[in-house]
Amino acid sequence: MEQLDALRKLCLALPETTERLSHGEPTWFVRGKKTFVMFADHHHDDVLAFWCPAPPGVQEELVRTEPDRFFRPPYVGHRGWLGVRLDVDVDWGEIGRIVREAYRLVAPKTLAARVD
Repeated sequence: MEQLDALRKLCLALPETTERLSHGEPTWFVRGKKTFVMFADHHHDDVLAFWCPAPPGVQEELVRTEPDRFFRPPYVGHRGWLGVRLDVDVDWGEIGRIVREAYRLVAPKTLAARVD
């Protein structure tokens, strides 16, 4: 699947990132422990997307201003995680920025500092 391959490439380019299944979906971790991106292949809905942590206020702003592209995911949305649709016209530059920011939010400071 083209979207999964592109997302995988972005995630695995980050320092000390690993991938394994979690809840039946490909998921990326920092140092094998902290989740920063979870692929969502129609997970509980009809949306192809990924879920990731976002800085305070970002989820609310993006969901409000671009509800066709962003959503509040189940289970983790109440903690500020962002759902990002991959079944719409995707700007992979923007997706890369979102993934890097998610990584920075959960990575130890020494690793986060290595991300552009």
